[in-house]
Amino acid sequence: MTGRPEALFPLFAALETLEGIGAKTAKLLPHLGVEKPRDLALHLPYALIDRRRRDTIRGAEAPVTLTVAVTVGAHRAPRNKGGAYRIHVEDAEADFQLVYFHARGDYLKRLLPEGSRRVVSGKLEIFDGMAQMVHPDYVLPEAELEEIPEVEPVYHLTAGVTQKTLFKATDHVLRDLPDLPEWIDPALKKQEGWPDWRDAMRAAHRPERLEDVMPMAPARARLAYDELFAHQLTLSLARLRLRRAKGHPTVGTGALQAKVREALPYQMTGAQTRAVADIAGDMAQHLRMNRLLQGDVGAGKTLVAFMALLIAVEDGGQGVMMAPTEILARQHLEGLQPLAESAGVVVEILTGRDKGKERAAKLAALARGDIHVLVGTHAVFQKDVEFQDLRLAVIDEQHRFGVSQRLELGRKGAAVDVLVMTATPIPRSLSLAQYGDMDVSILDEKPPGRKPIKTAVVSVERMQEVVERMRATIAEGRQCYWVCPLVEESEKLDLTAAEERFKHLRAALGEGVVGLVHGQMPPAEKDAAMAKFQAGETKVLVATTVIEVGVNIPNATIMVIERAEIFGLAQLHQLRGRVGRGEAQSTCLLMYQPPLTEGGRKRLEVLRETEDGFRIAETDLEMRGAGDVIGTAQSGLPRFRVADLERQAGLMATAQKDARKLLEDDPALESDRGRAARQLLWLMSQEEAIRLISVG
Repeated sequence: MTGRPEALFPLFAALETLEGIGAKTAKLLPHLGVEKPRDLALHLPYALIDRRRRDTIRGAEAPVTLTVAVTVGAHRAPRNKGGAYRIHVEDAEADFQLVYFHARGDYLKRLLPEGSRRVVSGKLEIFDGMAQMVHPDYVLPEAELEEIPEVEPVYHLTAGVTQKTLFKATDHVLRDLPDLPEWIDPALKKQEGWPDWRDAMRAAHRPERLEDVMPMAPARARLAYDELFAHQLTLSLARLRLRRAKGHPTVGTGALQAKVREALPYQMTGAQTRAVADIAGDMAQHLRMNRLLQGDVGAGKTLVAFMALLIAVEDGGQGVMMAPTEILARQHLEGLQPLAESAGVVVEILTGRDKGKERAAKLAALARGDIHVLVGTHAVFQKDVEFQDLRLAVIDEQHRFGVSQRLELGRKGAAVDVLVMTATPIPRSLSLAQYGDMDVSILDEKPPGRKPIKTAVVSVERMQEVVERMRATIAEGRQCYWVCPLVEESEKLDLTAAEERFKHLRAALGEGVVGLVHGQMPPAEKDAAMAKFQAGETKVLVATTVIEVGVNIPNATIMVIERAEIFGLAQLHQLRGRVGRGEAQSTCLLMYQPPLTEGGRKRLEVLRETEDGFRIAETDLEMRGAGDVIGTAQSGLPRFRVADLERQAGLMATAQKDARKLLEDDPALESDRGRAARQLLWLMSQEEAIRLISVG
């Protein structure tokens, strides 16, 4: 694919090529994310001002912008310098005042002579019971009414850039838009009633009614779809790329899996069984597996992952399981060890701590095939780590594993199948934006024997009762977490908050009972404090939010979260999932500082009502928006300019289906529609995708 199509050149020219944009404005526009005319085309208005003429201001809900014809009455100059210059005017049914500050009287007498008829347009406000319009936007003789636009789009601005500047510049862009071939599936376009691309652009920038600025307006929905479709095409190209690399069909005998099933104290859930079947089906193919296993806290992902690793071992191959941190890698090892023993499978761990002879011995055993399953951190990716026959990589990710890392893993040699596990329930629209290149299995049932966690909301004023409750729990031989809030502005503050709470609880519950973990501690001290709690030596762990996702202490039955109202929903749900991992009834206490805001109250209520992580994530998305739910900085979530993931979730799913189908029918994008889709990728600056086509 040779380079950007010529039709798009004007859209990628310098901003100064547009009317009314000089060097100074061109320097300010990047604050709005506008660096080229194309960005301006995607910078759509968010509201509109209706300037259609009306007969009277009577009945208008002030403050409101309106346009009305008036007869000009008496002028009243200000008594002192800098005061208000007032002009009395009357429309067909009511009278009001035009107000000017720092105005020259002679100029206003020429503009609005007493007794004349004028059309005025501006913002009407009520001040001291009197209707007034301060500095109207337009004042014209009635004959020149058409100079006032009936409807005016309102754009997001940045300091130094006015609505008029953007209106003029977008006018220029809209005039010169190329006529591009259609990349949307004709049947879909017809069914949705979407306009052509060029018409959609013009309609979206020049709305006529309030509905036209809504995400669901046909022109807007079409432009949002273009953006989502380009994104999903990029992900689907990456997926094809990963899959085209020949896979190694892996077919298990089922013998080892059966041994593990027999050793389990409970039955696998339906969701677990389905996920294992999905994975086995993928692994048996000649294409490489690229699957996401998404499950809520405690849905039993580890067991599913282990069954998948056993399929590789049953067929004479090896598997690797990667965790983001050493603590989690060791925990995976602890979780897998009993299962591995029941199947007679050798599991070993490799982390950055392994040095010298010990490391050399492990590497030799791995190369000989004596180690069946390796658990580790990113250390398993080092040059000297060689497997005899690696078939499956399971990656336990905490949002740190984007598309580019998935492509990287695919390059690591043999045709390895990839299974990514995530414990964060993400609403479907977001998971498609982030993992659209993958096939997804969802674990949405809890394994039997897990008791629901009781969640209560209590005010900080009842601190004493909470401490008493903990004392009783400790007397029964149980353990508790106490999470202190992270105050963003200052790590010092967190520290004092956590240390104060630690001292307070130590005084109440006794020496040696309470441990402390916070972000400022040296890693060795942190590990030591965690280990003491894990071993049951300390009964209460006071922590800032550093307690790792995935830490498993079945004996902990109380989770207190202080100032819960300032945490995000997903985070509260993850923290709550640290308890309720054993046989005993567990409780999560959400402590808040009154008075609660509306949002804070709603968040705590949702948690009290449900333990369903997916429902919680959907609510979180409605309340906070996409970037916050995943933390856009590290999420690998693209920034969409037109598409709104909260309101247009359905479009994302359609875009994924359509992108996959187009590439199945036309993998090189050579058909008419395929060539149109290439233009779309250029238009949306999807250079990654363009590279994938040209090398594919």
